[in-house]
Amino acid sequence: MASTLRTPPRFVPTLTTVLDLPAEPVAAEAGKPPVPASTPAPPVDPAEAVALPPAEQRSDAEIVRLEEQLLHRVLQRVDLSLEERLSDTVSAAVQQQLDSMLPRLREEIEAVLRALVIEAMAAELSENTGSTPASGA
Repeated sequence: MASTLRTPPRFVPTLTTVLDLPAEPVAAEAGKPPVPASTPAPPVDPAEAVALPPAEQRSDAEIVRLEEQLLHRVLQRVDLSLEERLSDTVSAAVQQQLDSMLPRLREEIEAVLRALVIEAMAAELSENTGSTPASGA
């Protein structure tokens, strides 16, 4: 059974800093009314994103929207390198197949050429058998 404390691959982002959010709103926001939980959150810059405290709950619609955004961002990242890596992989597979086919192709070409030369020599010899040799007087 695999260990549950595996090290993630190097391309998986990891949390390096834990931020403590204040329990009470800061003084600058004290005059503003609290935002109801059903109001959709404005878009957040990924560089400024922080993890939500476990006590904060999201509605099903917000969870679906966040999942769709995450999926869209992941697919964009995958799409950037997919074509290049796919091209490299296909090229390597084609080259490997060509390398394995090369000896068989050479044998087949050699057999065909040998047969053609034998046929051409036989035809040439059959046409020239009645001629007189050039060294005769």
